[in-house]
Amino acid sequence: MIKKGLSADQIMVVTEKDTALSHGSGTVNVFATPAMVTLMEKAAVSCLERHLEAGQTTVGTSLEIKHLAPTPVGIEVGARATVCRVEGRSITFHVEAWDNQGKIGEGMHTRFLVDKEVFLARAYEKKASGESS
Repeated sequence: MIKKGLSADQIMVVTEKDTALSHGSGTVNVFATPAMVTLMEKAAVSCLERHLEAGQTTVGTSLEIKHLAPTPVGIEVGARATVCRVEGRSITFHVEAWDNQGKIGEGMHTRFLVDKEVFLARAYEKKASGESS
């Protein structure tokens, strides 16, 4: 059962591929905001994975993130996602990220519980209708 208070962490070491320069989101060689967001989303997915029924998955629907401080290549970073609200199939998390000097990011992230097959069928319908145009 998915309930308020569930949380999970993800940890990684920043590499060259995780930088703003590599992501194209900036011109500096530090941990990129898109990479931080990915780490936060991975924490949210990890938080839910053992609570989903067969055939279920979640998809991200909303992000409101602040990137508060830079982190250089070679430093370990972490992210935590904590469920703060469950409304039907909508699950909202407080997310935060840190490095060895403290908090580097925070915000809110919402995911929506879906039937994986139905969701993918809808996505593939778009491709099929686009190919016939």
